[in-house]
Amino acid sequence: MLRRLYDWTLSLATGPRAPAALGSVSFVESSFFPIPPDILLIPMVIAKREKAWWYAALCTVTSVLGGVLGYLIGMFLLQQVAEPILTFYGKMDYFHEFSGIFNEWGWWFVFIAGVTPFPYKVITIASGAAGLSLPIFIMASLVSRGLRFFIVAALLYFFGPPIKDFIEKRLGLMFTIFVVLLVGGFAVLKFI
Repeated sequence: MLRRLYDWTLSLATGPRAPAALGSVSFVESSFFPIPPDILLIPMVIAKREKAWWYAALCTVTSVLGGVLGYLIGMFLLQQVAEPILTFYGKMDYFHEFSGIFNEWGWWFVFIAGVTPFPYKVITIASGAAGLSLPIFIMASLVSRGLRFFIVAALLYFFGPPIKDFIEKRLGLMFTIFVVLLVGGFAVLKFI
């Protein structure tokens, strides 16, 4: 089933409605859809390299808007659904502890999920559930999602189809290594 969904999403990359499909997939992926917008972004930029920056901007804006939807899902639905369950099992204190940690480090959680293969939708919903500041959430989302989509677009723009395999197979790993080094560097500076 997931393979059919993947193939269907990929088929949206061709045709006159491809930009609308890219924006739609980018929007819904940020809150509940399992297929990332890169599946459309990559073939679209390869087909029309002169539109690489437009496609990256479209992906960024619609992804952040979809992230706000995920945030609202977490804010309104998780409280109605999760709180009674957590209270029943006596785990509400754990949720409050998690919320405190999440709010302290929330910018980093959002940033890391925005650039790495970690499902961004999980963090968008968790951000709303934990009550992370909406402006902080939006800023971290703009920076991380913009970084991710513009790097993909830049690689395709400058290197074309030969870089496609690298992006599909190794870019997630490269982003993850980058984030580990970035966070590790800040941690080292904090403790020096």
